[in-house]
Amino acid sequence: MGCTATDVITAVRAAAAVIQEHRDELVRLDQAIGDADHGENMKRGFTAVLARLEAEPPETPGKVLKLVATTLISTVGGAAGPLYGTAFLRAASAVGDTQELDCDRVAKALQAALDGVIARGKAAVGDKTMVDALTPAVAAAFRAEGTVAAALSAAADAAAEGANSTVPMVAHKGRASYLGERSAGHMDPGARSTALLLRSFADTAAKS
Repeated sequence: MGCTATDVITAVRAAAAVIQEHRDELVRLDQAIGDADHGENMKRGFTAVLARLEAEPPETPGKVLKLVATTLISTVGGAAGPLYGTAFLRAASAVGDTQELDCDRVAKALQAALDGVIARGKAAVGDKTMVDALTPAVAAAFRAEGTVAAALSAAADAAAEGANSTVPMVAHKGRASYLGERSAGHMDPGARSTALLLRSFADTAAKS
């Protein structure tokens, strides 16, 4: 069974609730190595996404993803807005005008999102960024077989491991890199929010 625009909208709404729930956690993570604004910025962005979805629900999965992208770019401050916006925009392009997403299309959308984040942020695995969560997530999604839920569940598990792997790392990108060795011992907030979103998407897909 494919994933329709309605399914994607449901997933985005659930993800917005997860971001709201974890807002303070993301703030604390960013207080340690950044500007302490990641949680609030993500909450503001997804709150704006909900308002736009309510006003005019898009009719294809790709258009839903594009709406998320443009809204995050225009409302989320710091590095997260451009990075997440680019990720969702590239995913939307990969999806195109298809009416339903299957396992393979979801994996390709995640790959496009990762490519966009790397192009925008110039980060690599090991730099202590969201790339450390998204890279293994993409690989896991491509290895998964069968349903969209299976692909997203595998991606979410891998992203969680990837986010945990950032704890001992020394940051080489963004505000955290200014701390040098002192950035070690803290999870990257962008990697954590990536893992949270993918887990939320997976949980929603499992219910449909």
